[in-house]
Amino acid sequence: MVGVSTWFRYINNKVDYAASITRKAYIQGQIGDTQLLHSIWRTILQGRLTFLHCNKEEKLAPMCAALTGTLLVRKIPMPHPETVNVGDVVLLKDPVNSSNRLVRRLAAIEGYEMVSDDKNDEPFVLEKDQCWVLADNERLKPVEAYDSRTFGPVAMSSYIVGRVIYCLRSTVDHGPVENSPSSAKEDSPVLEVELDVDEIARNHKA
Repeated sequence: MVGVSTWFRYINNKVDYAASITRKAYIQGQIGDTQLLHSIWRTILQGRLTFLHCNKEEKLAPMCAALTGTLLVRKIPMPHPETVNVGDVVLLKDPVNSSNRLVRRLAAIEGYEMVSDDKNDEPFVLEKDQCWVLADNERLKPVEAYDSRTFGPVAMSSYIVGRVIYCLRSTVDHGPVENSPSSAKEDSPVLEVELDVDEIARNHKA
């Protein structure tokens, strides 16, 4: 049973999410001034904060092999350094083919200095809105891992879709995903309210 404090935190998350969705739609010219409150209330009452994503990639093995399966992803409509943290596992658009989705761990954000193991590569600093994502299997070569070592930094606001908070590989092998401590704390009420393992399992079999 979900406690009152958890519901309170969950509702706060829904309000923040609704405000972000409305702000994004307003900036993009999809709604006008008179539609702001209606958009916020509609999103609060109807919208879920999560969605399911089937990830069949094997490139995060072995550590992230646990993320090969059906994933519960928290929506992040306007990703920035205050909503996504280093250490989070994120679902992002493939920079080469935007119709594909990748699951990678956020390794660095704007302001971080990136230094290569290759002495021929010059250090550089990630610019505003840029982030660096990596597959968790360090034994993979960059080409095999297909991450920022291959395609470079990506724009956080344009490419990150959400944060992965739960993974189901099978009906007996599932659990929360290890993200940064601050994100895990923020996501805990969302996970407690919206997690439905039976629903994930049904979609996993489909």
